[in-house]
Amino acid sequence: MIARLRGKRAGLTAAGLVLDVNGVGYLIQATPSLLGRGGDELTVETYLVVREDALQLYGFASADERDLFVHLLSVSGVGPKVALAIVSGSPPAELRRAIALEDTARFEAIPGIGKKTAQRVVLELKEKLAAGVVAPAAGRDLTARDALVELGYTIVDAESVLAAIDPGLPPEERVRLALRQAA
Repeated sequence: MIARLRGKRAGLTAAGLVLDVNGVGYLIQATPSLLGRGGDELTVETYLVVREDALQLYGFASADERDLFVHLLSVSGVGPKVALAIVSGSPPAELRRAIALEDTARFEAIPGIGKKTAQRVVLELKEKLAAGVVAPAAGRDLTARDALVELGYTIVDAESVLAAIDPGLPPEERVRLALRQAA
């Protein structure tokens, strides 16, 4: 298993990041958080997927991203490309929170993830990942977020707007304040 690589950014291709480690170029399919890092020298948390016909290296900005990726691979019907898409969609803490809250809409918003796959991710990972996730006003957050989504916001935009608004307020008031901020 190749768990971490440190080297120089040698370029980007359609297939991913090329990382030069002591003269050997590793092709790594990476998350946007890793690709967005500045500087020539990178430390990359990696996961190696071994198949009959290929060795594929996946890269992450943090060990937390990699750990979530590995958990996602344990879900039936989720392969490395789908797991990478899920991990690339949001920070790991937000994804863990979505799993704990059984928020399948968060996963359905990711391209390539359907309703059944989203339900399987939540069902199969809830027990494994829910420990330590804090969700004080879960129902209120989801009600306000869903209302903003119905009004045309993306899930990520709705959550970011609501993050700046007092979570103790009723959902109707939070939506009203969010709309006022947008105007």
